[in-house]
Amino acid sequence: MQYPLELTFKFWALAPQISVVDAQGNLAFYVKQKLFKLKEAITIFADAEQSLPIYYIKADRIIDFSARYNFTDSNGTYIGSVKRRGLKSLWRARYDIFDGDTTVLNIQEKNPWVKIADALFAEIPIVGMFTGYVFNPVYLVSRADGTIVMRLEKIPTFLSRKFIIKAVDQLSDRQEQQILLSLLMMLLLERNRG
Repeated sequence: MQYPLELTFKFWALAPQISVVDAQGNLAFYVKQKLFKLKEAITIFADAEQSLPIYYIKADRIIDFSARYNFTDSNGTYIGSVKRRGLKSLWRARYDIFDGDTTVLNIQEKNPWVKIADALFAEIPIVGMFTGYVFNPVYLVSRADGTIVMRLEKIPTFLSRKFIIKAVDQLSDRQEQQILLSLLMMLLLERNRG
């Protein structure tokens, strides 16, 4: 991957859709979440026409706060999974990334006060329209020893939602896949938080 990656939510889409573009301006992924599913089902495509699926994300249970989301490639090979860290995620978003049953990486929101300020200012008429310029969450991906390996941050924008993913440390291809799929899933789950 050519970092940084830029993620953009499609603004007028009924079902959440994200395009991921690399530093060269090439489309890396196109993400589409299926609507009206009791179990989350997300497909990641290699093209915007949605003709070449490369990854699938599926929940292990029906609508649950702490569901585990499993990643597979187009051949059905297991890559990893991500799970919200239960009630601890109410204050500060926290997710564990798994390889099998072993936690290999963590995602944590850098400053939980950002979402509180965003929610408060969003309720103020007229001023609330501009919170996307001021309050922008940052999420850090780290190893078990606390070493930060990747960073996701929201870019200040007016109407659309844009994020940047920056690589901070060296990763294996498998870890890179696990992190990118986990960040995409986390964004879809946390999209109402700024």
